[in-house]
Order: sequence, then structure tokens, then C-alpha cells
Amino acid sequence: MCRHVSGALFILRTDEISMTPQFWLWLGCAGMAAGAAVILFMAKRRTPAEEADGIIHGIVPIIAACSYFAMATGQGSLALPAGPDAAEAARHFYFARYIDWTFTTPLLLLGLARTAMHSGMRRPAVVWGLIGSDLIMIVTALAFGLSTVAWVKWTWFAISCGAFLAVFYGIFVQLREENAHERADVRKAFLRNAVFLSVVWCAYPVVLLVGQDGLGILSPTLALAVIAILDLTAKVVYGIVATLETTRAVDRDLAERPATPLRRAA
Repeated sequence: MCRHVSGALFILRTDEISMTPQFWLWLGCAGMAAGAAVILFMAKRRTPAEEADGIIHGIVPIIAACSYFAMATGQGSLALPAGPDAAEAARHFYFARYIDWTFTTPLLLLGLARTAMHSGMRRPAVVWGLIGSDLIMIVTALAFGLSTVAWVKWTWFAISCGAFLAVFYGIFVQLREENAHERADVRKAFLRNAVFLSVVWCAYPVVLLVGQDGLGILSPTLALAVIAILDLTAKVVYGIVATLETTRAVDRDLAERPATPLRRAA
């Protein structure tokens, strides 16, 4: 598309705007900030549990927005030699995303556990085990991204994937055992949330594997774009879905056994 401004010819190419790392980083920052506002606006505070769930899902994209802001301004990345299996000579390593994930993924798992045990947190040890496995997964993924020696890098990747499987075990075995004691609508809500989050999360190790921190098959811009879309889905879209599920569950709670609300819902 061409534009004449003050006699000068300016050529505006769509691909130069949309397919740059900075575009996706700023999009991630803006999307997370907007998503946090939407979730916090939607979240009701009629019971302590509902208030806690709203805060958990609202703070997740706030943390992610800070991470994307750091990466977009150059404070959340550093230059490293490319991995031994990558095609490029050097790469930008976005360490801020691992700081983000260290805080946001445990919060997402905590919110999921609260959905599973809607009537009360009966097995906190299961939740701590989930969060511990998750943190091992994130820290070893960070070590994978930082490594430049092939056998070290892929050993860290394998350990991270093993911890990822432990997270899935916690979700679909241990949390489902507790969720089986809940009423039917809560069981369905937990299963929907668990499947949604798990399907999105499964894409992350694949992107890391074929991205610049791994095999270098994806271009840096494409890898950033895919992770930004995954992040927005896992943190904003999922947060909205989970908040709506909590609202429906509390609606039924209050209909069956009215309680004094913390504040009147809008």
C-alpha cells in the first residue's frame, strides 16, 4: 500500500509491521494488560472463594504483561550463541518469559485445583506437589534454553518433559480423584478447564524444541508469534473461561445455601 505525504512517497508494507519480533512482544504486552482488566472487571466477589479465584486469574496476565514489556524494551532478553543444532550463529534468549512462567503457571494450577476441590481444599499436599513439579519443569526449561552443549541441553529438555508429565499426572489423576466428590456441574467445569489448559500447554515444549533455543527450525519471529498467541490463550482466554465457570458454580452455591456476600455483585 502506497501513501503520498507532503509530496514524498512512503511505502507501507503490511509484512514489515505485522511480522517483526517487536510487534508480537508489544501485542503480548497490550493483550495481557487488556485481558487482566477484563478478568478483574468480570470477576465477582460474593464469597471469599469467588474473590480469591478472580484475583488469581486477574493477576496472571498482569505478571505476563510486565514480562512482555521487559522483552519489548530489551530488558528481558540477552544475546547467546545459537544451540549446537540450530542453523543461526546467535540468538536472542528471552529469559523474562521464564520468570513470568515461574509465577503464572503455579497460579494457574492453584486456580485449577480450587475448581477441582470447589467445596474445600481437602488435599493441599497434592497442590504443593503440582506446583513443585511445575517449578522443576520451568527451571529445567530455563537451563535447556541457556545451554549450548548438545548433550547438556537435551538432558535438561528431557528432565523438563518428565516434570511436565508429573504435572499432567497431578491434574488428571490426583485432582480428578478429589473432583469426583463434587457435584456434577463442578466436575464438568473442572474437566473443561483441565483439558483446555493442558492442550494449550502441550504446544509449549514443541515450540521450544523447534524454536531458536532448540533445533532452530522456526524463525525467531515465528517462534515469538506462536508463544505470544499461546500465552494470550493460556492466560487471558483461559482466565475468562475459568472466571465464568467460577461465577456459575457460585451462582448455584448461593441458590442452594444462601450466604452473606462479601459485596453485592453488579
